[in-house]
Amino acid sequence: MNDLTAWRAIAESVTPRTRLFIGGEFTDAASGDTFETFNPADGTVLATVARGASVDVDRAVAAARASFERGVWSRAAPGERKRVLLAVADAIRAAADELAVLDSLDGGKLISATSTIDVPGTAAILQWYAEAIDKRYGEVAPVAAPDLAIITREPVGVVGAVVPWNYPLETAMWKIAPALAAGNSVVLKPAEESPLSALRLAEIAVAAGLPEGVLNVVSGLGVEAGQALGLHPDVDVIAFTGSTAVGKRFLEYSARSNMKAVWLECGGKSANLVFPDVDDLEMVADAAAAGIFTCSGQVCSANSRLLVHSSIAERLSELVAERAAGLVVGDPLDPATQLGPLVSARQLERVHDYMVSGSAEARLVTGGMRAADASGGYFASPTVFAGVRPDARIATEEIFGPVLAITAFETEAEAVALANASEYGLAASVFTDSIHRAHRVASALRVGTVSVNTVDALDVTTPFGGVKQSGSGRDLSLHAFDNYTSLKTTWFAGR
Repeated sequence: MNDLTAWRAIAESVTPRTRLFIGGEFTDAASGDTFETFNPADGTVLATVARGASVDVDRAVAAARASFERGVWSRAAPGERKRVLLAVADAIRAAADELAVLDSLDGGKLISATSTIDVPGTAAILQWYAEAIDKRYGEVAPVAAPDLAIITREPVGVVGAVVPWNYPLETAMWKIAPALAAGNSVVLKPAEESPLSALRLAEIAVAAGLPEGVLNVVSGLGVEAGQALGLHPDVDVIAFTGSTAVGKRFLEYSARSNMKAVWLECGGKSANLVFPDVDDLEMVADAAAAGIFTCSGQVCSANSRLLVHSSIAERLSELVAERAAGLVVGDPLDPATQLGPLVSARQLERVHDYMVSGSAEARLVTGGMRAADASGGYFASPTVFAGVRPDARIATEEIFGPVLAITAFETEAEAVALANASEYGLAASVFTDSIHRAHRVASALRVGTVSVNTVDALDVTTPFGGVKQSGSGRDLSLHAFDNYTSLKTTWFAGR
């Protein structure tokens, strides 16, 4: 649908769910407290949402534990879990326009992305894991006869999922789908900036047949509800996507409580390495622009560093800047918009601070300022800096905004060293027309994913995650089941 009027009509018809979802029903926070969520496009209050805290997390974890121990889901036949999750996926598709609008209004995301990528992707991920349920087997160990040792995977129990605001629905499903497919019960804590689609998702899931208590959603602040979930002694696993600083807190919470497993997908400062043997610079410029300006740069794996051979650095800088300057900034509900707002006033201030810092550290090619001020929203102009020193703030710190830092290199070894000289290790891209160089450089990069002649390659069939301070564990693919299952060995002595 490419009609702004139609999307606005849908937006006006949507009624956000604003209460906690615990044990299969909506409920107020025990304290009665609420918080406001804002529309990033104009700065107005979008909804007043229940502010869950420690006592509410206790209620949600108790509901999840009770459902797990009853076995209504954890001991359900694989075929039954598959049937229910496929029904939930279909129900998500049936509510696609509503969910797309919720994430657009609540998170400032482009409707052109939420309606064609995020929501369809959410349903597809759930369907994929549902289909995998009855296709996984245990193992038989090669022990000496007549003994028999079998190895099985069991659900861990209660999973706490804490997710960010840049992909509110889809990232939640990265955690929820494999956790539910494995037979666990889940307590989801969405970001306070964008809780609305998660609350609606829980309602959709129960209506489609998911047993009550298996999926619970506690909206609230990270320092309250998020911390309480991390410290809870009856949560078996925490799955978190967000900043490295907060990820470290969850490791601390685990140590202070029950040593629960903590799986982290944290920050990134991904490098895009462009070598002089690449023939099509126009294609590279398109990809480089997409790698940093998609979702207004609010992507953990955004290619925010562009490392370019000195012989082509000036030309490529010009081409990327042309694309940045040509982006249509505006209302995320307008299908013609190409760059929407940042998620909050605080995030806009943070990004603008980096723009000011960058102007003192490097050469500003384009952007470097706020945008669409008259809207009242949180817009930043797409920004490109060239001649960036490797030790500059804009080259070393995660900005999470539409700011690209371009640095020139002379040799392949220097390019790899620059790319690896980061505390993060989430992703990287390599552009070259040499398959030998592609293999050599990809092997040398210390990251979780290397995209060759493209940016940010991703699919449910491939694992996603990082090394160093980008986290541990992997989302997506069959490997995600490792996060939410435990191995059991059962040994039968022969007679």
